[in-house]
Amino acid sequence: MSMVNRKTFALISFLLAAFAIFAAGCGKDESETGSGENKEKTYKIGISVFANHPSLNAATEGFKKALADKGLKVEFDEQNASADVNNAKTIAQNLVNAKADLIFANATPSAQAAVSEAQAAGIPVVFTSVTDPVGAELVESLENPGKNATGTTDYHPEAIPKTVQFIAENFPGKRVGTIYNAGEQNSVKQIEAVKAAMKDTDLKLVEKVVSNSSEIKQAAEALAGEADVFYIITDNTVVNGLEAVIGAAEDHDIPLFVGELDSVKRGGFAAYGFDYYDIGYEAGQLAYSILKEGKKASELPVRYPQNLKLAINAKAAKEMGVEIKPEWKNIAEILE
Repeated sequence: MSMVNRKTFALISFLLAAFAIFAAGCGKDESETGSGENKEKTYKIGISVFANHPSLNAATEGFKKALADKGLKVEFDEQNASADVNNAKTIAQNLVNAKADLIFANATPSAQAAVSEAQAAGIPVVFTSVTDPVGAELVESLENPGKNATGTTDYHPEAIPKTVQFIAENFPGKRVGTIYNAGEQNSVKQIEAVKAAMKDTDLKLVEKVVSNSSEIKQAAEALAGEADVFYIITDNTVVNGLEAVIGAAEDHDIPLFVGELDSVKRGGFAAYGFDYYDIGYEAGQLAYSILKEGKKASELPVRYPQNLKLAINAKAAKEMGVEIKPEWKNIAEILE
């Protein structure tokens, strides 16, 4: 073989070997990560939770479970505002800057911040635990949201009227004390509903307003001298510090009605409510429709909670000096 042929042969051999190594490397990458149509996308979902309490935590759990049940690959960035509106805004900005594919906003203040920040960026928002999505300016209507957001509301239209009716029919006292944060739009909406439900009764609402959780204990002690019954709605600030209200109710033998079932488990006397896990799960289903099925948030109607029920905490009843009537056992779930 001539010198030229040897050089040509060596060059060809080298090129063939290099091509084989390149092809093998490409094949390995494709099998590990996938490519083109076979690659499964991992979605980045930002989670903004307004406060750390059982109902909101259950909703977040339900949201994640819905996506897991659908088999969606997700990377979560979960942040908690610790019941601070300014924190909620900062979290929303962070999630937008991180270019989340979708933001899950849990509770009204977090939802308001998320929708405001995500609108210009074109990032869809799915909310839950929101009492009045229209009043909070998250959507244009429940049937046709019209913006970049949809979700599930925690306002069952019969919950407050049924609670007020139960108090009026079963307790002799007429002064119903409540504590709420007037800075929460969802709370203002509920207080209006409580007053409307009381119009056909002899009940009178006694109000104490707080701006943060540190003020709850003092408000509850003051209210104990003015009210025969306590009724705490689903106000994020107060529910976040509910133990202070429970303590005052027990010390003064005042029955404490609450706005959701998790607060009954924590020590409230009774509530007409539903499982927040369920509305979180439904929010997860909406998120899947947006991310995987190509639906627009603006076209997906807001969903109501289902399965309203009355729950009574037997231990709390004893601590608050309430005797459980036999007929209550026919209409309520008694938690021992």
